Amino acid sequence: MAGSGILAGKKILVTGVLTEASIAYATARIAQEQGATVVLSNFGRALSLCQRIAKRLPQEAPVVELDVTDTEHLSTLADRLREHVGDTLDGVVHSIGFAPQEAMGEGFPEVAWEHAATAFQVSTWSMASLTQACRPLFGETASVVGLTFDATVAWPVYGWMGAAKAALESTSRYLARELGPEGVRVNLVAAGPLRSMAMKSIPGSAQFEEAWEGRAPLGWSVTDTEPAGKAVVALLSDWFPATTGEIVHVDGGFHAVGV
Repeated sequence: MAGSGILAGKKILVTGVLTEASIAYATARIAQEQGATVVLSNFGRALSLCQRIAKRLPQEAPVVELDVTDTEHLSTLADRLREHVGDTLDGVVHSIGFAPQEAMGEGFPEVAWEHAATAFQVSTWSMASLTQACRPLFGETASVVGLTFDATVAWPVYGWMGAAKAALESTSRYLARELGPEGVRVNLVAAGPLRSMAMKSIPGSAQFEEAWEGRAPLGWSVTDTEPAGKAVVALLSDWFPATTGEIVHVDGGFHAVGV
């Protein structure tokens, strides 16, 4: 309910909402339930899907067009957001990632630069460019939260998306270092495998589900985005005022155990 909750009065941009099965959608829904004003973004053919999904939230959210590879979209983002949030934005959720099929699967060293470059631009560089685009709206404090898939190890079939996620984790630390003096916190949530559009696009992703089923101490549901969404919302709130450059694992404890 607006006016109450841990995000009461806050204004949040959630990027990458495409289906109700996404962490981004769960985040937007929980953020609204916790009192936030939420704006969504997507682009191209996904824009109409995002607008449709926006109507399924507790309160229909406005949608702005944002292609993170389009410099004009980035340069005008702050002004376009002002139409919905005024002069202040309290939080940004980076839920953007893409790698061409040619960049995933086996044959890692054989992938052409153009395919790897796309993965890095969309999945990694975009976190910095999105943060910079929103920077004019940040007040005395702000929170940027991105989504990763634990990049401390090499996964089967993940290919250059795994390398891009490793770079994303480094990017978040550099952003945290540089923007901390401005009161901006930058953190990541590392969720376990979920049956989102992103995971479905990875060839052989069923291997991840099987691994988590056997090893996660708390168990793991590949269809439940609520835990990850709650973690993102918590990091957007004022309950983590001295936490930045952190990766919060929401994976049933999988990352902490061996075979």
